[in-house]
Amino acid sequence: MIPMQARIIGTGSYLPKRVLTNQDLEKMVETSDEWIVSRTGMKERRIASETEFTSDMGLEAALRAIASAGIKPEEIDLILVATLTPDYVFPSTACLLQAKLKAVNAAALDIQAACSGYIYALSLAKALIESKTYRNILIVASEKLSSIVNYKDRNTCVLFGDGASACVVSASGKGLLIRDVCLGSDGEVAELLILPAGGSRKPADQETVAEKLHYIQMDGKEVFKHAVRRMEMASKLCLERAGLAEDQIKWLIPHQANMRIIEAIAKRFGVPMERVYLTIHKYGNTSASTVGIALDELLNEHKFSTGDNVLLTAFGAGFTWGASVLTCCKEWGNDE
Repeated sequence: MIPMQARIIGTGSYLPKRVLTNQDLEKMVETSDEWIVSRTGMKERRIASETEFTSDMGLEAALRAIASAGIKPEEIDLILVATLTPDYVFPSTACLLQAKLKAVNAAALDIQAACSGYIYALSLAKALIESKTYRNILIVASEKLSSIVNYKDRNTCVLFGDGASACVVSASGKGLLIRDVCLGSDGEVAELLILPAGGSRKPADQETVAEKLHYIQMDGKEVFKHAVRRMEMASKLCLERAGLAEDQIKWLIPHQANMRIIEAIAKRFGVPMERVYLTIHKYGNTSASTVGIALDELLNEHKFSTGDNVLLTAFGAGFTWGASVLTCCKEWGNDE
């Protein structure tokens, strides 16, 4: 008997309408378009409105993924939401989304692995589908990072944007087989990328607000060094476990955090930049949702043939990191 293999059978994404350009940021902090582009590769990012929240963006991406998969909300039996900017500490954003979708047969929970959240969710979904615990799992990665960005801090405010992605993982149907997923973490260096206040260690009070401890804080140079090394390690292990060579990668989708990181990863794997899918120039870093947004756009722009391999890799606060190999099991994507 052929073992059950989890596969992505539908994808979706959503970006808010408002565009925040480098020229806009020049008016807000001491920076320049040349400085931002040369150091990050970013030109624009999307910003959610004051009345648009993580669950709202997640809903739009989820509806598109469900339509792409050709199923109904009531056929979903688990919702996993990857986010570090939930609507509330509790209830979970996944529960809010379950109600908005009217996914009446679904359990729901949030996962918090920062920018690695989409790949962490793929790992969970693969295990739960292949163990026959669930049949159709909806993964949503949604972030309103503008709500935790200090727009007076030029080192961080240029990096982040808002957006959502989603996919449906099932046991059958055309799509992308989740061949393998490799995950890792290192909490010893957690303070290098952190939101210091708002949890039980430092509940919100006048002092934490005055000291701007509810905004992202990051040591960019140290994060860079860890990101390249960890994503390379996870990716190589994932390819090895999937029985694939580096030259069998059709597309590389890395976390869209910094163009220099992306170029370093591509170089280490010998993948030409024309086969590295990029959204960083127009969306910036949307944390957990970046990989899923890029995957959805790639599938809308290019046709996949049976056997085509896609390598996903990400790195985020925690630290967390991961990689996943997807293989097309039946032609899918744009027919043009």
